[in-house]
Amino acid sequence: MALVPYEETAGVGLQRFHKPLATFSFANRTIQIRQDWKQLGVAAVVWDAAVVLSTYLEMGAVELRGCSAVELGAGTGLVGIVAALLGEPLSFVLLLRPAA
Repeated sequence: MALVPYEETAGVGLQRFHKPLATFSFANRTIQIRQDWKQLGVAAVVWDAAVVLSTYLEMGAVELRGCSAVELGAGTGLVGIVAALLGEPLSFVLLLRPAA
């Protein structure tokens, strides 16, 4: 159940959350994230904040090469994926828990 009110017929701003696939281009790569608002709620969609932070990282505002980082997100993992692509090769672990 989503904590944010959402209806499929809502205004244009929220309809993108209903799309099953969100596509982005970061670090010269195409990243596709599956979204499922109905089943998993707010954690299963890519929010604007993740896109803004990913863009900020791609602009080079933070040097990621040679650094270790842990992304403690509660969503789709876009920021962690972008950080891993921009940094040195490393392991990227995404932990998923089944929906309750």
